[in-house]
Amino acid sequence: MIMLKSRAEIEKMRAAGRVVARALREMSEGIVPGKTSPADLDAIAVRIVEEAGGTPSFLHYRGYPAATCISVNEVVIHGIPDKTALQEGDIVDLDLGVHLDGWHADGAQTVPVGKISPEAQRLLNVTQEALAQGIAKARIGNRIGDISAAVQRYAESNGYSVVRDLVGHGIGRKLHEEPQAVPNFGKPGRGEPLREGMTICIEPMINQGVYQISTDPDGWTMRTADGKLSAHFEHTVAITRDGPEILTKE
Repeated sequence: MIMLKSRAEIEKMRAAGRVVARALREMSEGIVPGKTSPADLDAIAVRIVEEAGGTPSFLHYRGYPAATCISVNEVVIHGIPDKTALQEGDIVDLDLGVHLDGWHADGAQTVPVGKISPEAQRLLNVTQEALAQGIAKARIGNRIGDISAAVQRYAESNGYSVVRDLVGHGIGRKLHEEPQAVPNFGKPGRGEPLREGMTICIEPMINQGVYQISTDPDGWTMRTADGKLSAHFEHTVAITRDGPEILTKE
């Protein structure tokens, strides 16, 4: 069952979302090529979340061992933070969920490490715009498929592929709730109708090459099957009578 949220409940999710946004910003600003590791960034996130009175949503979720997912270059999602220093030219996906006052918010952004190639920057730009295109369709009267189709159309029209094995999701009192799938591919007019009070995570995962991915032996780290770059952007979004509201921003 989809749980529709009141304005007061959405505001509580927005509070959690502000913590997500602040942590992602400070993690990004804290990157020093050749020095900063994903483990260092994870520690920044933990500090900010705990200072705000929250807890990291991902930590121990289904056995996940860290507060953040930090995925570098060809790693699509669920990269476990380690102590390997990020290098000039890398791209790194910073993904964080926050649980605050009984409510979750979840967001992600892929950022450059120092100066990156024009090809990598274009992937980041297109993925971020694909998210914006999807959010624009998150309106009462539309359906999940309208979001999905908008993301897929923009990404593929720019020569990229859309990951099929991973999707967005509903969010609220639980990190993952109904609707369990907000895909980044599909046909308009299909899927669950969007209603006032729904809160969902829209999160395009876009690859330079093929859409297929593989999972490492650790059971978490997912990377592109062909070793090419992948980017990921995510916002928690509320469906309101005034249109989509992004909850994961400062």
